[in-house]
Amino acid sequence: MKIYTRKGDDGTTGLLYGGRVRKDSAAPVAYGDVDEARAALGLARALAAASSDGRGGELDSLLVRLERDLWVLMAELATDPANRAKLQAGTSLVTAEMVEALEPIIDDLTSRFEQPTEFVVPGQNAVSAQLDVARTVVRRAERRALVAAADGSHVVPYLNRLSDLLWTMARWQEDAYLPARERNA
Repeated sequence: MKIYTRKGDDGTTGLLYGGRVRKDSAAPVAYGDVDEARAALGLARALAAASSDGRGGELDSLLVRLERDLWVLMAELATDPANRAKLQAGTSLVTAEMVEALEPIIDDLTSRFEQPTEFVVPGQNAVSAQLDVARTVVRRAERRALVAAADGSHVVPYLNRLSDLLWTMARWQEDAYLPARERNA
């Protein structure tokens, strides 16, 4: 099978369960940002695997789970609303349970470090910096999904909670944060 089909040469892309739309329409823009977020999580995974702090295994497992969730989210965004009934909960449709499942992870990780009381400067280490990059991409995807997600969808709440989780994961990975404002000596 060839990777190229030439079908998109006219500036359109195919949707799940049929139909074509312009590549710059709301859905492809939104799921494109989600795909970018998924790739950013993949880079964080690669960096975590290279670390020797003993947390790479736990972080890797969590990131794989999140990357798989984002496949579900992209499937939902890539489906014409007329075909929404064909989506399967947890497989191609984001569920309330998927959103809620992120909250205990946030709570658990938050209990492992002293939370910053002010804005932080990203970049304490490569893994935390990449998690912050992923968080910003997820925030962009969230803004774009506002237009693309169907009424009643859990896509936007999932992305909102995921950005909270990524912020928490970045702080967890850096151990000590650098405050945005320089402290007086």
